[in-house]
Amino acid sequence: MVNNGHSFNVEYDDSQDKAVLKDGPLTGTYRLVQFHFHWGSSDDQGSEHTVDRKKYAAELHLVHWNTKYGDFGTAAQQPDGLAVVGVFLKVGDANPALQKVLDALDSIKTKGKSTDFPNFDPGSLLPNVLDYWTYPGSLTTPPLLESVTWIVLKEPISVSSQQMLKFRTLNFNAEGEPELLMLANWRPAQPLKNRQVRGFPK
Repeated sequence: MVNNGHSFNVEYDDSQDKAVLKDGPLTGTYRLVQFHFHWGSSDDQGSEHTVDRKKYAAELHLVHWNTKYGDFGTAAQQPDGLAVVGVFLKVGDANPALQKVLDALDSIKTKGKSTDFPNFDPGSLLPNVLDYWTYPGSLTTPPLLESVTWIVLKEPISVSSQQMLKFRTLNFNAEGEPELLMLANWRPAQPLKNRQVRGFPK
């Protein structure tokens, strides 16, 4: 787990097919490389996708790459190279699986800090129902590569307001630099530009 100065990544060994995504809108096998979150300075915003203009408090992104390209860097340059599963976080009850992630954040408060975070099952952060919307799009952080098949789950997972506060205790800055709290790290929703969004089941 690492603070990269714009979020924190929980990184996985992607040298083998340990956690993979297949079927649905995808052709081939996509390996999980990392997951991260985007959040806002208040609980009424923070998600990078909206549903009928509704924003959620945060959004989880599980980033996968197409194994036919050999590695993440090569895949990221290809139109079918990446698949990202987006999961909305809706304020409500505390989420025990998410708490395991949040408990590790004190170890990576500033940019560049990392800590071991072994044996965490990313599937524990998924909702019970996996209905989704899908569309071709881009990464939401620079260089905004147009290489992503987005799979946005319709059902949110829960997060408490107290848990949301923990996200905002991270820093954008490195140790020794002026403190800049990571209160918000989301990119506003962008125009679809003729992209077709498909829902499953319909």
